[in-house]
Amino acid sequence: MKKIKISPSILAGDFSNLGSEIKKLEDGGADMIHVDVMDGHFVPNLTIGPPVIKSLRKYTNLPFDVHLMISPVHKYIQNFSEAGADIITIHPEATKNVKDSVDLIKSLGKKVGLSLNPDTQIETIEKHLKDINLVLVMTVYPGFGGQKFISKILDKIKSLKKIKDEKNLNFEIEVDGGINFENNKLVIDAGANILVSGTTIFKDNNGDIKKNIELLKS
Repeated sequence: MKKIKISPSILAGDFSNLGSEIKKLEDGGADMIHVDVMDGHFVPNLTIGPPVIKSLRKYTNLPFDVHLMISPVHKYIQNFSEAGADIITIHPEATKNVKDSVDLIKSLGKKVGLSLNPDTQIETIEKHLKDINLVLVMTVYPGFGGQKFISKILDKIKSLKKIKDEKNLNFEIEVDGGINFENNKLVIDAGANILVSGTTIFKDNNGDIKKNIELLKS
């Protein structure tokens, strides 16, 4: 049975006390911490930048799974690497040259991810799959938390898993967007092994983070 990892999104946490929230996630069994970075340009929202990530780094040894929803992304990759990101995920639409950005992330000693928005086809990144560690499949349109899961994206996850198996590739399949206790099994059965969740982890079952992480894995 494959190991399911949970990457809680701190976007849903208490921003006045993020250090404490991260400790709660670690104690609750999180496998990594998902950090959503938005620039108000590539997506219609603004969140946090490298200084905040750097200040949070001391609160945990868990990997920081940093999702850059910024454009142009290439010139900021080094800043996020130095701030403490362990996995840096970018969107192919946000860089002039996907290979150059992938190579830069790898040269900095970080794991590299490419993200697919709901309307972005697998073909956009297919030639890079052998060179990356992770594909982040968005099951909502990025920009805001709490959106409804787009179920038709399950077919994209299945197709990605098929390519992975047929070509014997090693990338992980991460899914982000509206993940809850109703659809987690559908996503896992489709081929995902990393689930990003914010609202469900922080708010469901009266905020019992440990219970919510365990339920998402099951």
